[in-house]
Amino acid sequence: MSWDWFTADEYWSSRLVFQRMLAAVYLVAFVCALNQFRALLGEQGLTPIPDFLRRVSFRRSPSLFHLHYSDGFFAAVAWTGIAVSAALLVGVGDILPVWACLLLWALPWVLYLSIVNVGQIWYSFGWESLLLETGFLAIFLGPAHTGVPVLVLWLLLWLLFRLEFGAGLIKMRGDRAWRDLTALHYHHETQPMPGPLSWYFHHLPPWAHKAEVVANHITQLVIPFVLFLPQPAASVAAGIVIITQSWLILSGNFSWLNFLTITLAVSALDGTLLGIPPPKELAAPPVWYAAVVLAVTVLVAVLSYWPVRNLLGRSQVMNYSFNQFHLVNTYGAFGSITRDRYEVILEGTDEDGLGPSTVWQEYEFKGKPGDPYRRPPQIAPYHLRLDWLLWFLSLSSRYGGKWLPVLVTKILAGDARIRRLLRRDPFEGAAPTHVRARLFHYRFTTPAERAESGAWWVREPVGDVVRTCRLGADGTPVPV
Repeated sequence: MSWDWFTADEYWSSRLVFQRMLAAVYLVAFVCALNQFRALLGEQGLTPIPDFLRRVSFRRSPSLFHLHYSDGFFAAVAWTGIAVSAALLVGVGDILPVWACLLLWALPWVLYLSIVNVGQIWYSFGWESLLLETGFLAIFLGPAHTGVPVLVLWLLLWLLFRLEFGAGLIKMRGDRAWRDLTALHYHHETQPMPGPLSWYFHHLPPWAHKAEVVANHITQLVIPFVLFLPQPAASVAAGIVIITQSWLILSGNFSWLNFLTITLAVSALDGTLLGIPPPKELAAPPVWYAAVVLAVTVLVAVLSYWPVRNLLGRSQVMNYSFNQFHLVNTYGAFGSITRDRYEVILEGTDEDGLGPSTVWQEYEFKGKPGDPYRRPPQIAPYHLRLDWLLWFLSLSSRYGGKWLPVLVTKILAGDARIRRLLRRDPFEGAAPTHVRARLFHYRFTTPAERAESGAWWVREPVGDVVRTCRLGADGTPVPV
């Protein structure tokens, strides 16, 4: 039986690179989960998983943790994900039979799905669903000693199309700044997590900012259609996506979103055009494997109804999963552009009496802007979940309704878990007597201001987010 219809071996090297890059992203995601879950989601966390499991059924949110939860079990799940991701990164899957390779790739998907489905607001980002959808499709790519299933490559292209085209549509339908080409006058300064080069990007001339927006529109509204054209057009389109995503990596911190988008684009590259031919002998796929790939293709085709309807509808939503398995989602980003930057700054004092001379000291976070003299750090592809939620909190207090009072309580108690999420605790683990949270307006310094002061930011206080409070006898914050 001829398998020419099923395989596209010119993508053999692309599959190899795609799988290694995806394994690296999985590895980062599990490390993030391991490092931050106790403070955010653990039994004593800001939004404890056990409380969530009592409210939400397995059917609504499938997860291994419905079978059992403890902080130790969560750590074991994360460590298992790290170990499997590392194994896939070094190519263990490629030396296994087809069935074992598929099972090995399925394992990190099941583990990460279990985490995301109990992660609540801390895992509500679009790149979580993107990793799960990409990871699900990667299960069926097969090991290096077999032919490359062309249907799975088409499904990966369909995912990349939705990711890019959805993001382009939401911009054009949303903020006027994208249509009049002024969005990048603000974005580099007001994006959630600026990076080391964001200050320089912000100070590019106005014509360069407009060129950035035009390039974005072309890449997200035109190039996705070219991905489906014959080679070499598809490879050129993929190369353009890789270049624009690399630009975004340089200009800001968006967790693994840009890295994963590049990973998807790699799957569209024809390795033979790059001078990397496939091995001469590749095993024919088993019949059962072909049947599984066909079934997955039909499943994705059926589930595509909902994201297509969303793309074509007038009320397009961004980053939404239509099912509890996060398959065939809709994506998008920055449908509106923030014009002014605000930051929530947490401060504490160890003085008993408060007055005009009280010395307040600032809690510094690892990624979000705080100290005006600290250069924005490179964080991505790592994801600092609390730092991101504090940015959303600066936009609206409703983002912190459930977890902000708990955070203040734990800071007043000198909680060691929260301290591990900080860059600097001014009291070195000791409990402060009082805590407050203030809102500041931030803007990048001008080149002249930076040359004179050495600061990256200028900030001015705007008001209070959390009034000055102390820990009451019942263990809850009491305003003073």
